[in-house]
Amino acid sequence: MKPEDLTRLFVERANAGDAAGLAALYEDEAVMAYPPGGVTVGREAIRRLWEKVLGNAPRFEPERPLPTLVCGDIALTSTPPKDGSGARAQVVRRQADGSWLRVIDQPEFRTPEN
Repeated sequence: MKPEDLTRLFVERANAGDAAGLAALYEDEAVMAYPPGGVTVGREAIRRLWEKVLGNAPRFEPERPLPTLVCGDIALTSTPPKDGSGARAQVVRRQADGSWLRVIDQPEFRTPEN
């Protein structure tokens, strides 16, 4: 019931190989900046993407979240990757039932190369 819960739930569901459970963390028309250099739009497309990614059985580790910024029913959550490379950020929206779902997901920020 807090925006920060989405990061924990993401790690739990990803490590369980639950692509549908991961997709359920996103609004129907959510936008995800992944795969690198691309964009995936919509919960169903996000589910299909995670099915492919999870087919390789990656292991996700929890990352300590940075402070969440909340403005009404919108929040910005972020985590620095444990390897220190870049950052991750998500815009989330409070739902009618009080839960939060991802609207925009930027899972990898990298320093631009010149």
